[in-house]
Amino acid sequence: MKSQLLQFPPTDHDFDDVDPRRIRSRNRLLDAAESLLRTGGVEAVTIDAVTKASRVARTTLYRHFGSSSQLLAATFERLLPQTTLPPPDTGTLREQLIELLTSRATLYANAPLQTTMLAWIGLGRIANTAGGRSEDHGTTSTLRAHVLDSYREPFDALLQGSEARDKLDDFDPELAFCQLVGPIAFAWITGARDMTEEDCVRIVDDFLAAHLRDASKMQTDE
Repeated sequence: MKSQLLQFPPTDHDFDDVDPRRIRSRNRLLDAAESLLRTGGVEAVTIDAVTKASRVARTTLYRHFGSSSQLLAATFERLLPQTTLPPPDTGTLREQLIELLTSRATLYANAPLQTTMLAWIGLGRIANTAGGRSEDHGTTSTLRAHVLDSYREPFDALLQGSEARDKLDDFDPELAFCQLVGPIAFAWITGARDMTEEDCVRIVDDFLAAHLRDASKMQTDE
């Protein structure tokens, strides 16, 4: 039998053979948690607040989620599909990277819960290192993997395409993703600055300058 963590987060399909009342109670809990998250941040999503807002009993909540961390992770997971951005279909590699990175910066600006989610995942790693509950560690690790897959997919599609393979050196895909998206995410999480399209252009150009086999090719793309 698969473990509960491997099945995180359960979907409505997972509950097809379960009492429909369990599906409804789970959705009510997630609706309440999402509302509290949007209005009050992570600190507002407590067991007491969620059960009161959803009018679902505490014992029922614990049948679905083992802790407030698991409830938060499931709530963030519910919001995650909004982060998926398809890679641009046209333009040079440089132009497509700029468009994709600018879209990511716009997402952070217009959807602050995405940066809240990244900060919460990061804090979860610190807590896990310090020795937290093993089930919470599994919860945040699973969410982190889903977030990374969602965020990386459009960048991987571009950076593993034929033009990138032809023009770029043998770079580390994970490091490349961090070099491109890292400055955008850090700026929004810390509030250091509002990242503009010009900032995205500079980030992409610095990345390409470091990895192009022939630096003159970047100039011909402009």
